[in-house]
Amino acid sequence: MFPRTALVTGGASGIGAAIVGLLRDEGAEVRALDLSDGFDVSDPAAWEEVGPVELACLNAGVVTGEGNMAALTDAQYRRILGANVDGVVLGTRRLSRVMQPGGAIVATASLAGLIPAPEDPVYTLTKHAVVGFVRSAAPQLEALGIRINAVAPGFVDTPMIGDAKERFDEAGFPLLRPDDVARAVLLAARSAETGQVFVVQPGREPLQFRFPNIPGPRDPAGARVGPPPG
Repeated sequence: MFPRTALVTGGASGIGAAIVGLLRDEGAEVRALDLSDGFDVSDPAAWEEVGPVELACLNAGVVTGEGNMAALTDAQYRRILGANVDGVVLGTRRLSRVMQPGGAIVATASLAGLIPAPEDPVYTLTKHAVVGFVRSAAPQLEALGIRINAVAPGFVDTPMIGDAKERFDEAGFPLLRPDDVARAVLLAARSAETGQVFVVQPGREPLQFRFPNIPGPRDPAGARVGPPPG
């Protein structure tokens, strides 16, 4: 069985609670780490108390609640960076030190990490950061025998969407349930892939996102140039 042991940040509510419930139903011993219980994912010292597990779900996240950049406060900015970015980076750093080969890390990103989301530009920034970090950290973690992937759900019916739920309901727009995302997290955790992002949308199975290639350089004669060695 995989995993036998796990941790979930932001595990007291919403998607995190759904992940905790699913893993426990699967027979795993799960530790839920949440600010409501005194665990601050942005605190490096807190992570030093975390021991090895087979699966780490780095899920804790917040929104700013502010779409107007001119009105964004310093406190809102620092809070969201701490939860959404520091929580993933510091968690991955600690786990890279203590996790055994065969372990897996899954970070909760968002569709806002793949496309623009003008209603909360800083939330979008943090989720793009998570996607880029997961893809970039994967090779060195793979050398340690650890896989890292991300899930990118669309809109989920949790308290985080706030008053917007009424607008979705009125428009007949389907929302994901936290359980939908939890199942995608488990799929990503058990995947042999690493450095991948699994998109989660209502009415669809989780789908591995295909990133587009970017144009490469050419020499003065117009021939393609490969990357530098090393």
